[in-house]
Amino acid sequence: MEDNKFKPGQGPGKDNKPPRKGPRFNIYWIYGIMILLLIGLNFFSGSMGSSGEQMSFQDFKQKYLDKGQVEKLVVVNKSEVEVFLKKGAQSQQTPGSKTPFAGNDETPVAKFTIGSVEQFEDNLKEAQSEVPENDRVRVVYEQRGSFLNDILGSFLLPVIFLIAMWFFIMRKMGGGAGGGGGAGGIFNIGKSKAQLFEKGTRVNITFNDVAGLDEAKVEVMEIVDFLKNPKKYTALGGKIPKGALLVGPPGTGKTLLAKAVAGEAQVPFFSMSGSDFVELFVGVGASRVRDLFKQAREKAPCIVFIDEIDAIGRARGKNVVMSNDERENTLNQLLVEMDGFSGDTGIIVLAATNRPDVLDTALLRPGRFDRQISIDVPDVKGREKIFDVHLKPIKKSKNLDIHKLAVQTPGFAGADIANICNEAALIAARKGKTEVDMDDFNDAIDRVIGGLEKKNKIILPEEKKVIAYHEAGHAVSGWFLEHAHPLVKVTIVPRGVAALGYAQYLPKEMYIRNTDHLMDDMCMTLGGRAVEEIVFGKISTGALSDLQHVTRMAYAMVSMYGMNPVLGNISFYDPQSDSQFSKPYSEETGKIIDEEVRKLIAQAYQRTKALLNDKIDSVKAIAEELLKKEVLFKDDMERLIGQRPYEDTAPPVDDIPTVKDSLVNNS
Repeated sequence: MEDNKFKPGQGPGKDNKPPRKGPRFNIYWIYGIMILLLIGLNFFSGSMGSSGEQMSFQDFKQKYLDKGQVEKLVVVNKSEVEVFLKKGAQSQQTPGSKTPFAGNDETPVAKFTIGSVEQFEDNLKEAQSEVPENDRVRVVYEQRGSFLNDILGSFLLPVIFLIAMWFFIMRKMGGGAGGGGGAGGIFNIGKSKAQLFEKGTRVNITFNDVAGLDEAKVEVMEIVDFLKNPKKYTALGGKIPKGALLVGPPGTGKTLLAKAVAGEAQVPFFSMSGSDFVELFVGVGASRVRDLFKQAREKAPCIVFIDEIDAIGRARGKNVVMSNDERENTLNQLLVEMDGFSGDTGIIVLAATNRPDVLDTALLRPGRFDRQISIDVPDVKGREKIFDVHLKPIKKSKNLDIHKLAVQTPGFAGADIANICNEAALIAARKGKTEVDMDDFNDAIDRVIGGLEKKNKIILPEEKKVIAYHEAGHAVSGWFLEHAHPLVKVTIVPRGVAALGYAQYLPKEMYIRNTDHLMDDMCMTLGGRAVEEIVFGKISTGALSDLQHVTRMAYAMVSMYGMNPVLGNISFYDPQSDSQFSKPYSEETGKIIDEEVRKLIAQAYQRTKALLNDKIDSVKAIAEELLKKEVLFKDDMERLIGQRPYEDTAPPVDDIPTVKDSLVNNS
């Protein structure tokens, strides 16, 4: 019975043909042959057109002109003169003359070059000064072009240019496909652009560099362990998973985790972006998918990583205009390769996306992506570990409290924390420090949250007063509302593009929020607008971001969370629906939703005004202090208006942004 195993270097998708002998064909040979042909044609054309003895003007004068044998002179292209003799004059030439085609009166017997037409005419006129004007030599001017030049100018050069451009474009488009050089450059357009990390290739990132993703690391490490020790799992009847999909918000470490897999797994690792499959030409995406998995079969067992898979994995049938969409063809080929009729084993597909809702259901089913690994924003402990990783190369102060940094950055992903550490180091270097301390990190957090501090921004005194009272309204309303988030800092220092001031809070760690929490949040957000109306009797454009936040929250309460008694326990939110032109409710229901949202916001606004009217002295104290110091912290608030009446015993939450207000100048 024939052995079914493959020999080294062979695989199920590889031809077993003997290697080709002799020199390989190179596309550059064609270029060389074409250039040689053009040079030969040019030389041959020049040789055929050249006739007559080459001489100087003085020799021509002595040999022909002074003897009166010249019939005419033809000036060609204003640079060369051909000499034609009178009939019968050529027979008088001595035997052995170099003049070709002797005896043909239509052939020039000699030629000479001239510097300029004017100089030639002057010399000729001087040489014939004693000859009567009627008997002088006739001069004819001609502009000639060779047959080859005509062909090149009218036909060959444009064609050669177009062919060269075609080769250039094809080479560029196929250049990244597996080497792409030489004769195969033009044919590599359908080749995979995946970057291959062979076994033994040094990748500097390991699982130790991935912090705050403990659950996700366990899932991925199990896949790596399966490739290293397959008998441990197959002995119990288990099968290797076909694929794992890494899902999470941007910056949470999906690609970093894949890099760690490449560094840890001692198997070939193919890395490719989803957009690398997309191409201008029809069929290229599917061809690249086939080529990728062909290479993977030859290297099996191996791992294939596709980053941003939503570029080719979007749900089919959504594009009505183009039913035969190229992206759908690419997706169909990917589905077949992952779990088709052939049933390949030994290839694990890792993919990453932050848009799992747009992916095709056939792509997500077990057998293709058996596991969906959720990578969420890290909690406090996860952020501490991430800070530890990113603070290793930084010269930090001994008094730096990493736990406090983790507490001050709720909702921050790993990329945000890396950015904060880098910004803190830059700020410390700008200040001339030898180590990075807590003040630098506080400035870096403000820089990331609110934007660059605009110290030179000119603000009118009356505008600054409005901003101070606006921020004081937020601070005081949140201070005296039970379910509002604890205040960290309030400032009127302009930051970023449009933020003229902001209040920073530390949200409580809560994953379920009831009506009281949402209403208190709305009231705190409306505090700035309410104070403007109470103190100044008019409102400004500075509450734009506040109104946007309140409107989103009110619509969510009414139409998503079923918190409205008129509409009842109904939710119109459908994450699977992508229709922008139709809504899952009638026009009459839409009017009811709008009316109930207005009522809810008006109720919150009246409640906020009543609270701030009662605490107007506290508002004025905070506003006046802000005008003096520009930045107030929690200790300053306690000194000015007393202790907060509600205890802040809950640890900080991790999934709600820190900044609750950005004062925007829209005028």
